[in-house]
Parts: sequence; structure tokens; C-alpha cells
Amino acid sequence: MAQVSESSIKIGIVTVSDRASAGVYEDISGQAIIETLNDYLTSDWQAFYQVIPDEQNEIEQTLISLADDESCCLIVTTGGTGPAKRDVTPEATEAVCDRMMPGFGELMRAESLKFVPTAILSRQTAGLRKDSLIVNLPGKPKSIRECLDAVFPAIPYCIDLMEGPFMECDESVIQPFRPKAK
Repeated sequence: MAQVSESSIKIGIVTVSDRASAGVYEDISGQAIIETLNDYLTSDWQAFYQVIPDEQNEIEQTLISLADDESCCLIVTTGGTGPAKRDVTPEATEAVCDRMMPGFGELMRAESLKFVPTAILSRQTAGLRKDSLIVNLPGKPKSIRECLDAVFPAIPYCIDLMEGPFMECDESVIQPFRPKAK
């Protein structure tokens, strides 16, 4: 992560896992998101990182706090997007968002299908809450990178359209799409 300053871009990173939140194992998924964003971003940014259990109410409250209280322009979650009974991250995301962005989930599943046939079991989604984009990612670090590589090119422009901070990227790693000025 770049040096933190008052003008740092605020990004929420939330790992949703009963076992990681209980300390049964180390959270490698949240760390994979941080490493990937460090690779992508040249802008100063600050991670608001949390590991929480698979409890819908707690997920909702965490997303609300990161969006409303911490003013994170981007919130990225990992975990809780499968078909298991305790996988409720998409429901929590939908409950707190003003508008959904289904293209993110569609593209992540399409990308993941190139690697595993079980990608159709994934329920990743994305949505907007006020000035924040919330994106649900899968739980495995390899899948996190594959999905972020697919959708991140649209994220800086989405943040631009929401009048958020300007995200500068290392274009040798990831190339954000922004329309050319006329």
C-alpha cells in the first residue's frame, strides 16, 4: 500500500468467514485483495480491512459503516458467495445497496468458467450504496486475482462517474478503461 495521507483513496476490504474471524486459520483471501490492489494502484490508498463471520446482519452493518462512516469509494468482499446455507454475502450486499450492478457478477462468473466448471455455483454480485461501489469476490486467492483482473478495468471509471477520487493505475499491470475526451 502506498503511503497514507489525508487524500488517500479509502478502500474497504472485508473477508466474510466464520473460521477466519474465529482465528481457526489465517485470512489469506483479504491479504490477496490487498496485494492485488497494491499491484494495480499507483494512487495513495488506505485499506479499511475487516474479517467478520458469515452473519448477514454483521455483513450489512460492516458494509454500511465502510460506505457511510468511513467514506470508502470501493468496498471489496471475499467469501460467502457460494450455495452453502451460511453463504449470505450477496443477500447482505443487495440489502444495503441502492442499485445493483449485475454486469460485475456476470463477468466474474464468465471469467471463472475458463478455469473451473463450478463457477456457475458462484453468486458474486456488485452494487452501489450512496458514493460506494461494493463488489463481492470469491474466496480463493487465485480466483480473486482472476476476477479482479477481469472487472477492475471498469472500476476506476465507475468511481469517476460516481464523482469519487481519481484512481491511478500501473498500466503495465492493469489498464483501466476511461473514454477518451472529445
